[in-house]
Order: sequence, then C-alpha cells, then structure tokens
Amino acid sequence: MSQALVTVLFGDPFAVMNTIGLVAFAFVGASKAIREEFDLFGITIVGLTMAFAGGATRDLFVMRVPLALQSPVEIALGVLGVGLAIGLSVVLASPETHPITLVADAIGLAAFATTGAIVATGAGVSAFGVVAIATINAAGGGAAADILLDRAPFILFEDFYASCAVLGGTAYLLAGGLGLADGTAAGACAAVTVGTRLVAVTYDWHLPSVQELGLFER
Repeated sequence: MSQALVTVLFGDPFAVMNTIGLVAFAFVGASKAIREEFDLFGITIVGLTMAFAGGATRDLFVMRVPLALQSPVEIALGVLGVGLAIGLSVVLASPETHPITLVADAIGLAAFATTGAIVATGAGVSAFGVVAIATINAAGGGAAADILLDRAPFILFEDFYASCAVLGGTAYLLAGGLGLADGTAAGACAAVTVGTRLVAVTYDWHLPSVQELGLFER
C-alpha cells in the first residue's frame, strides 16, 4: 500500500489530479450531507458517492474496472475528504457555504475534468468523447450526490458548473493538438476549469433558461 501511495502522490498528471479530486469532492459531498443533518454513515456515503461516481462512470465508458475497486488508496483518500468535512463542521456553523468549500468544489471539478480527459485520450475516443467523458467525470459525482440528497441535480437548472468542465476538456484537446506535453495539456485543462468556475461563482454566472430568453410565455 505504501508503494501505491507514493505513486499517487508523486506520479503522473493523472495520479496527482485524481488525488486532488477525490479529497476535494469527498469533502464537498460530505459538507452537503452535513447541512441536511445526515448521520455519520449517510455523510460518508454521500461524500464517497460524490468522489467516485463520476470516475466510475468514466471507467465504465472506457471498459475498465473502476479504480475505486482496484486500490485501497482511492477509498482512503475519499475517507480523508469526509473526515476534513466533519472536522470543519465542528469549527464553522455553515461549512457548505464557506469559501473553503466553494474553492474545494472548483478544484475538484478541475481535477476530475482533467483525469477524464486524460483517460478518454488514452482510450482513443473521438474529440467529442474526450470532452464528454471529461465533463461526466467532473460533474457526475455531484449529480449523483444530489440524487442521494433528494433533489434534482443542480447542474441541470442553475449555475455555470458543468460548462466549466466542457471548456476545460476543450482546452485539453487544443493543447494536445498543438503538440504540447501531456502535463502541459493537463495543466491547461485544470486552469481553464477552475478559473472559469471561480469567476462564475464570483459574478454569479449561469446559463439562461428558455423563460429568461423570452422564448416562452406563460
């Protein structure tokens, strides 16, 4: 297990981004469950679901066993994120709305958009497939967590969220098309995703609905 941990922490861009994404999204998912007053088991389940659902879906698309089922390090990183959320809830009254949580969510989104793009590229899918898998990897966990929290996935009706992963996946493709190194392409994907997400949070960006466009009258 120690060998696997060293690989995760100091390995290739995928390993680094995957580590960041697992901890960040488990933290965010657990924070949401704490807000809903779930018990400790429920908090853990929601946190781990947000951390692993997107990546598991990604792996099924490229026909491989989900990484969460291959390595105990993956689960340990998710549990670490859940533990951080529980610890923060002791200190803060509303940890789910704290800037730390919002930034962690943006970082997790960027990290998983990048891992999705890396895996999809390695699987030899089309350009559309790379962007689609990057987006599913990034936003799928949050959607699954919202279902467990008994609400419609917020990426479907508010906020500028999954769109950031689409832009990040596109940046990865463009960087690869320019012949840049894998690490540089991964960095471009992460930077574009986290940058657009933080700007969207700051300025309250969201995609318009049909009603807001004036195309539908009641």
